[in-house]
Amino acid sequence: MWCCKDMSQTSTPSLTQAPQAPEVQDASATETTSRRPLTTADRCDVCGAQAFIRVVLASGELLFCGHHGHAHMSALEKQALFIQDETSQLAADL
Repeated sequence: MWCCKDMSQTSTPSLTQAPQAPEVQDASATETTSRRPLTTADRCDVCGAQAFIRVVLASGELLFCGHHGHAHMSALEKQALFIQDETSQLAADL
């Protein structure tokens, strides 16, 4: 017959350390990141054209050209934490 490990030798978590709270991002840092100007390097996730709309979701961000952003806007508004729409720059460029 075999015997189990002696349980008196097992380690227990130290009770002297206080539990750590989850890391929380500074709201101003998140706001700065989500409000940065879109550049010509930002491309639409659907077609690859220049992005003029940024949608920040809980799972990440999506970039859209004016056409695809406006085509999906009603669905995006229901889930978005933040929407940055710079399509007004399209008319300014004419």
